[in-house]
Amino acid sequence: MFRSLRERNYRYYASGQVVSLTGTWMQRAAQDWLVLELSGGSPAALGVAVALQFLPTLALTLWAGVFADRFDKRKILIVTQSALGLCGFALGTLDVTGIVALWHVYALCFVLGCFSAVDAPVRQSFVVEMVGPAQLTNAVALNSMTFNLARIVGPAIAGVAITAIGTGWVFLANGLSSVAVVAGLLLMDASLLQKAKAVGRERGQLRAGLRYVRGRPDLVVVMVLMFSVSTFGMNFESTFAVIARNVFHHDADGYGILITMLAVGTLTGATLAARRSAKPGSRLRLMLIGAGVFGALEAVAGVMPSYWLFAVVLIPVGIAVMTFTTSANSTVQLAVDPTMRGRVMGLYMLLFMGGKPLGGLASGWLAEVFGPRWPVLLGGLLSLAAAVGGAVALSQQRKRGLIQPLG
Repeated sequence: MFRSLRERNYRYYASGQVVSLTGTWMQRAAQDWLVLELSGGSPAALGVAVALQFLPTLALTLWAGVFADRFDKRKILIVTQSALGLCGFALGTLDVTGIVALWHVYALCFVLGCFSAVDAPVRQSFVVEMVGPAQLTNAVALNSMTFNLARIVGPAIAGVAITAIGTGWVFLANGLSSVAVVAGLLLMDASLLQKAKAVGRERGQLRAGLRYVRGRPDLVVVMVLMFSVSTFGMNFESTFAVIARNVFHHDADGYGILITMLAVGTLTGATLAARRSAKPGSRLRLMLIGAGVFGALEAVAGVMPSYWLFAVVLIPVGIAVMTFTTSANSTVQLAVDPTMRGRVMGLYMLLFMGGKPLGGLASGWLAEVFGPRWPVLLGGLLSLAAAVGGAVALSQQRKRGLIQPLG
């Protein structure tokens, strides 16, 4: 299950990620809580913060994929990860000194989003260079385990820390945690990286990547399904603070517990994916099942009558969503030409994160007008519908011989 850790460079990377991602999740929880405090508990203000953080994805992620195919991915990541840490230091300083205003948070959400938009496709396409194609599925699953371990620990620490010392110190801690991942990248042995052939500078490289995906019907279905589920289904976390505060009347620690329960599920799902990674099987089929089950369970969570029932249902929700995202990620990366991987993953991350502004604004509006439960309920139903639509589309493509059977 941990065979990717045999690779020296990946060990450095994963070790730094554990620390850095813990800080990231601490900041996310603290940022949501700070926005609610500064806005008087407004779900719409929280939606605006989410939208601003993910809006740069629309403009920058595709070009970041081009850069990933042309330049040294490790050096790009050193720059982006350093910048993300500085954003944490900036927000923490403003908060600790007591001069923070809502517009400060909005502005830093946007700046953070700019660097995240560049970082995401480069980071995704860098994994295969550390471990090679044979270990990619396992490494993707281990990355998800790292991400969700941090997702458990980070919000839990943040919930206690916000109550004890305030949100500002949480932001500063996140800035400090970025040192770990930058150090891991600097300590790597570049000669051990399995780099794809660098793509020279040419006109139309971005369009070439888009044409490549358009000519692959199976990739088109995966991309559309990812956009639908991430936009409408996976924005539920932005409503957790509102549900904890306004529906179940819990403080920051209660909000942290909700994120932690979801993370227990996603960590479990990532662990199962790592164990499955060496076994043969259809990743497309697993992706569709994961998306459909996730949508159904999320809709069920939206109608749970009590805080603890809502929290418990989040565990299987997390298992299902991780099954979907892990299988979708590895399907795309293993299906593409190495010289196109950066651009394809740029499009993948654009669709994965680019719908967040729309989803964040829609979730905030639904929570404001109809109540905090509605974004969760409708997001689940729309995700289920997208999974069914994706299965039908892939079945039709299989009958026409455009893709291989689903296994």
